Amino acid sequence: MNPLIGRKKELEKLRSHLQSRKSEFVAVYGRRRVGKTFLVRKAYDNDFAFQLTGLANVSMRQQLSQFHAALAKYAPDENWVPEPAPDWFVAFRQLIGLLEKLPEDGKKVVFLDELPWLDTKNSKFLTGLEHFWNSWASARDDIVLIVCGSAASWMLNHLIKNKGGLHNRITDRIKLDPFSLAETEEFLREKDAVYNRYQTLLLYMVFGGIPFYLDLIQPGKSAMQNINDLCFERNAPFRIEYENLYASLFKKHERHVAVIEALATKGKGLSRAEIIQRSKIPGGGGLTRILKELEESNFIRRYKAFGKKERESLYQLVDFYSLFYLRFIKKTDEDDENFWINSLETPAFYAWAGYAFEVACLHHLLQIKKALGISGVQTSVSAWHSQEAQIDLLIDRKDQVINVCEMKFSISPFVIDKKYSESLRNKLGYFRQATGTRKALFLTVITTYGLERNKYSGLVQNSLEMEVLFED
Repeated sequence: MNPLIGRKKELEKLRSHLQSRKSEFVAVYGRRRVGKTFLVRKAYDNDFAFQLTGLANVSMRQQLSQFHAALAKYAPDENWVPEPAPDWFVAFRQLIGLLEKLPEDGKKVVFLDELPWLDTKNSKFLTGLEHFWNSWASARDDIVLIVCGSAASWMLNHLIKNKGGLHNRITDRIKLDPFSLAETEEFLREKDAVYNRYQTLLLYMVFGGIPFYLDLIQPGKSAMQNINDLCFERNAPFRIEYENLYASLFKKHERHVAVIEALATKGKGLSRAEIIQRSKIPGGGGLTRILKELEESNFIRRYKAFGKKERESLYQLVDFYSLFYLRFIKKTDEDDENFWINSLETPAFYAWAGYAFEVACLHHLLQIKKALGISGVQTSVSAWHSQEAQIDLLIDRKDQVINVCEMKFSISPFVIDKKYSESLRNKLGYFRQATGTRKALFLTVITTYGLERNKYSGLVQNSLEMEVLFED
């Protein structure tokens, strides 16, 4: 099996449950293709007392048939295996029977993967699971029940926020996030894909830190060739991944897609009212749930504008693949198989790369703070927009300083010319006047290859290069 990249905290948490003095009920969730199953298998070295993986789009009878096959696989002897269960209540009683036949020493790990798929219509699967945990497993001290699923709406609404028999029964929850740039670099290195950090950054800006996506990259090809082949060739996998992605994660996913595509129209994000207007989705609890599910699945982020209240938050699209798909893949014809190679260094390329680089920076705020030497300083992160100017990242510090961050993508050291220097000075002036802040404003520029020193670069207090984003 391939080595596990990163995931140190998650691995430690999962393994710690083997040492606890009570039974544990652990929910592992995260977006499709992020590596949840791989993590759980690695954590327990595939040593399960019982493991079952739900099947997509099948009946309850077929799910129970799969359960019976798993029961036979893990049975202590072939003579023990019972008849196929007619429903989930009987199935979980059979699981109890299997577990009670196992040696009493040590924890018994039960892994139910793709849990939302097991919950077919009118199956009462969740009620059976409740009974298994509440009436038997929770009364013991030797069970580790790991449940896993990609369907964020189901995991959040039916399990983690369950208001019925499983209310507050989850003893631990692990949300698995995409790889950081450092983890992406390590993953590619394990594949013998040797890229410099500029090419690694480009791949990250298209595919994000999704292990399954990154595993499709061919080591013998450049970043540009891989992007072109995987996204723009006829029958390329990322031509069809977009619809599959949201359909697999969310019930009535068309509304989630409508929100995503509304957010894609405005880089700095939209207010709730603007989302309602552009997506045509009515306001209310339904929209609140959709936004929460998208946020929990790392597709969007919610952030405050500087000096504004929480209820005035903006929502911004921060999923790299969705952004790239909507900017380019959706708009290209399958016959244009060399579209990406021919798009390099065009205005459309730089417009996309500028925004995607900003999102990459937002995903690595801890690394930026570390590079600035303020890891131990209390901070709040926000943005600020007015009719006159826009600042996409502000780091407001307890030590009476605000880092005003400009994020600039380029293929060479970035040059501040006279026109841009005047724009920066005006931006700082507009911000101070509009907010009334008395804190020192440190202009911080984050670029791919740093700043070219000239008579205008002295305006910048902190200059960071993409290298800092690759720190652990």
